[in-house]
Order: sequence, then C-alpha cells, then structure tokens
Amino acid sequence: MNILIALLPAIGWGIQPLILKKIGGRPTNEILGTGIGTLLVGLIVYFFFSDQSLSFGTFMIALASGAFWVIGQTGQFTAFNLLGVSRTMPISTGLQLIGTSLIGVFAFGEWAGTTSRIIGFGAIVLVVIGAALTAVTEGADSRGGTMKGLLVLLGTSVGYWVYSALPKLVDASGDAIFFPQMLGIFIAAAIYVILKQPTAFASDKSWKAVIVGVIFSISAFAYIFSAQANGVATAYVITQLNVVISTLGGMFILKEEKTPKEFRFTLIGLALIVVGSVITTFL
Repeated sequence: MNILIALLPAIGWGIQPLILKKIGGRPTNEILGTGIGTLLVGLIVYFFFSDQSLSFGTFMIALASGAFWVIGQTGQFTAFNLLGVSRTMPISTGLQLIGTSLIGVFAFGEWAGTTSRIIGFGAIVLVVIGAALTAVTEGADSRGGTMKGLLVLLGTSVGYWVYSALPKLVDASGDAIFFPQMLGIFIAAAIYVILKQPTAFASDKSWKAVIVGVIFSISAFAYIFSAQANGVATAYVITQLNVVISTLGGMFILKEEKTPKEFRFTLIGLALIVVGSVITTFL
C-alpha cells in the first residue's frame, strides 16, 4: 500500500504535461487552469485534513513558496511550445535538482562532510550531462528553438528553487503548509494572467486545464504521505519516475518527432538524470 501511495506522485506529475498538451492553449490558459485546480484541492485539504493553526509568518512564507512555483511552471509551459514535452521535462527536472541541491548545500548545510560533497557534486555532473544529452538536436532550425527553450528554463527555474527552499525556513509539516502554498499558486497565476492575457479567464481551454491543477496538487499531497510512510529518500526516488513517464509519453503519445540519434541520446540522458537524482537522495 505504501508503494502505491509513492507511485501516485510519479504517475500524476508524469501524465500532467501530457494531458496539458492534449488540451492545448497558451501558457496563460495552462497556468490559470492549474492555479484554479490547486486552489480547489487546497481548500479541501484545509477543511478536512490539515492542521489549521499556523502563525502568520509561516503562512506567508508558504504562500510565497507557492507564488514562486508559478514562475518555474510558466517557464516550463512556455518551453513545452519551444522544445516539446520530451525535451523540456528532463532538462527542467535536471535544473530543479541542480538548483535545489546547491541551495541545500550552501544555505542549509546539507551533504555534510567531504565525501558526501564529492559524491553529491559528482551526481550533479551526471545530471548536467544527462540534461545536455536530452537537448541534443539535429538541424539548424531545431537548434534555434532549443536555445530559446533553454534560456526560458534557465531564467525561470529559480522559481522552483525558491519554492523548494522556503518551506525549510519554517517549523511546520507538509500538510500544514499545503493550503497556503496552493493559495499562493492561485494568486500568482491569477495576477500573471491579468497582466498577460485577461481574456484567458473566459477561455474554455483554461477551464479544461483545471484538471491539471487537480492532478498536480493531489500528487503533491500524496507525496507528503509517501514521505511519511516510506521515508523521504525512497519517496523522492520513486517520484523520479515522473520524468521517465512524461518524456516517453511526449515521444510515443504526443508523437514528438526525434531522429534516431536524438532518441538514443534522450534515453541515455534520462538514465543519467534518474541515477544522479537517486544518488543525491541518499547523501
């Protein structure tokens, strides 16, 4: 049963981009629908499952954490259109792991000891190589789009880093800060859409994308229970299957074209990202 709980985030986060691309729409539609979906699940958790006694400071830090997630997610949604799901997901996952690991080491004193740091930085090198391999493209036109997508992901992944780092500043459980995080996602998503494309509120694609937000937030909530039941290391390792699901799904379900060389490099890169992720978990 515990393993089934652990598989929920992996499956949910893996199929999330596939459903999103099947729905279609612009990044504004996608982030608005996602924001609404996360708020709905956040409210249910708040009233039925979570500890509602949070200090104002803790609440606001969790709220800010969710808002920063929107920065990373809008970058990822934009990159889907430039790179496709099968290229975006492994690169985005690699950037998230690199950033959060380095913040953990230098800001929170993780990977204590010389040996742990050597192994940890070696794992990061594997992730970097893996992400680079998944980005390999053939053809000048493809390279132009790849560079734009990489720049978008590089500039916005800081949102994911802050989203992961801020909860470490507070002494509260994951289920306790879940609602303010989801509320932060909704508020930031709504502000982004109002500034960027207010007409997205009336688009049917935005409302169809609500299902993506529901899937994301249910997966995030399931991860909290998985970490409690299986341990953080095991729970995190299993969630890394999400990048495998989304990448292969992009190629075989969304029919994103790759040359034989690109396909081979993607599989090798994917394996390196997963191995690097697993290594960092046990340090």
